Amino acid sequence: MKRLVLFLFTLALISCGTSKTVRESKKVIKGEWTLSSIAYNTAGKFNVTLLSDTSKDCFEGSTWKFIPNNNTGTYSINETSCSTGVRNFVFTIQEIDNKTGLYDFLLKPTNEKQKSETNQGFRLSLTSLSDTIMQWQQTVSVDGKPFTITMNFTKL
Repeated sequence: MKRLVLFLFTLALISCGTSKTVRESKKVIKGEWTLSSIAYNTAGKFNVTLLSDTSKDCFEGSTWKFIPNNNTGTYSINETSCSTGVRNFVFTIQEIDNKTGLYDFLLKPTNEKQKSETNQGFRLSLTSLSDTIMQWQQTVSVDGKPFTITMNFTKL
């Protein structure tokens, strides 16, 4: 009976733990990245505020740092015509389909002590990740139609 209880407890711990794919992804994402470009799936000029922070023009060229052992990070807006400075966030990578390797990337802006002032977070799709590139996509609705924002990162 003790062995059965121990086995079930161990099985529960294993099934609730982070998948190997997510653990490997956290190793790859660790470090510093540049948000090199942002694109939309629809042609035109759009006034989009990303992550409830600032515009596409301000985000392009920003530098990001990911610290996966405590799921925190920072990004710095570097464009001098924008409100520059360091922003803090917490993040989680969730595998949504282990057959396709698709992920959700959850990002929540915080203060320096990792406390959220608005409790607002953002769900993005982590559509590509390698040792040198990373891509996020977010699909929102504009006039009842899907509007996809693609964010392309390069590792420093």
